[in-house]
Amino acid sequence: MHFALTEEQAAIQETALSFAKERIAPYADEWDERKHFPVDVIRETAQLGMGAIYVPAEKGGSGLTRLDGALIFEALAYGCPAISAYISIHNMVAWMVGRYGTEEQIAAWMPKLASMEWLSSYCLTEPGAGSDAANISTRAERQGDYYILNGTKQFISGAGVSDFYFVFARTGGEGAHGISAFVVFKDTPGLSFGANERKMGWNAQPTAQVIMENVKVPAFHLVGGVEGQGFKFAMSGLDGGRINIGACSLGPAWAALDKAREYMFQRKAFGRNIADFQALQFKIADMATDLEAARLMIYRAADALDRADPQASMYSAMAKRYATDLGFEIVNQALQIHGGYGYLRDYGLEKLVRDLRVHQILEGTNEIMRVVISRKVLGGNRG
Repeated sequence: MHFALTEEQAAIQETALSFAKERIAPYADEWDERKHFPVDVIRETAQLGMGAIYVPAEKGGSGLTRLDGALIFEALAYGCPAISAYISIHNMVAWMVGRYGTEEQIAAWMPKLASMEWLSSYCLTEPGAGSDAANISTRAERQGDYYILNGTKQFISGAGVSDFYFVFARTGGEGAHGISAFVVFKDTPGLSFGANERKMGWNAQPTAQVIMENVKVPAFHLVGGVEGQGFKFAMSGLDGGRINIGACSLGPAWAALDKAREYMFQRKAFGRNIADFQALQFKIADMATDLEAARLMIYRAADALDRADPQASMYSAMAKRYATDLGFEIVNQALQIHGGYGYLRDYGLEKLVRDLRVHQILEGTNEIMRVVISRKVLGGNRG
């Protein structure tokens, strides 16, 4: 066992980090303030192979690993977690198409997903069904060669801008076995969007309801061509989604640590650099240690998912809980080191605090992560 990145992984990380520093970070505060979704910049990442990261090459993707993906999302999030998180969502949709779509569906959809000509959104959560995903009420009724979809999805990233909506709807009875997955395109009659939510953070990407009123889609848009498989699709994406959002917490913590370190050598108090004060030295030491510990847990979970480790779900839940909690704490402590200046928009730290708070809720709240972990441990299934 070793903990060094390969030359290829180091190159992947450096490519993503350079892009983040050059094309994302300089504009992130402006995008946040204007609530601007930089579609043009997001599409540039596809030219670097980041539109279908872990879709196999033979299916039109980049053929990289989950660990490679974690490195990419961490590095992109150094520039802006809201942008990196959206790209991770797009990649989850591309992966589901590649994993569960028919050959004909993959051939029809993957080229434009991988190139990001089509940006995508993942539509599972509903106003009355968040953590209880098996209880969704959106319905899809078969009528000849079409399905008619009715229902509302809540908190959908990219809603109203994305072109390609991966929608979960009930085709059968109650419970998990009655759920199927469909693709709905933005211009489909009956598809509409709620107002852009007024959020604490993540202002650089739109979040809104996706509303379906007698939306008619061809039967060809039933993902995988078989009803009743949707819940399985959704659950299979959870581990990767949790790793990704954890990785999107590492990048901002990394950026905040860099900002704090630089500030400590610039700011003087009582005639000395504040870097000379032991209280702040200990604070920065704890922040650096926490970041490295969280990073190792994310990498461990991603590697476990790549190896199909039986404990991958537990490791993913552990890593998500740990990285999102510590990521938030690190950026909050960086703000504290900056004192009153950290509270100002000009320094970019208050944005990171606002952006990272939602990571403790997304992809299953951190309370749900504790449920997943405790069931594994108490059930005697922990490896």
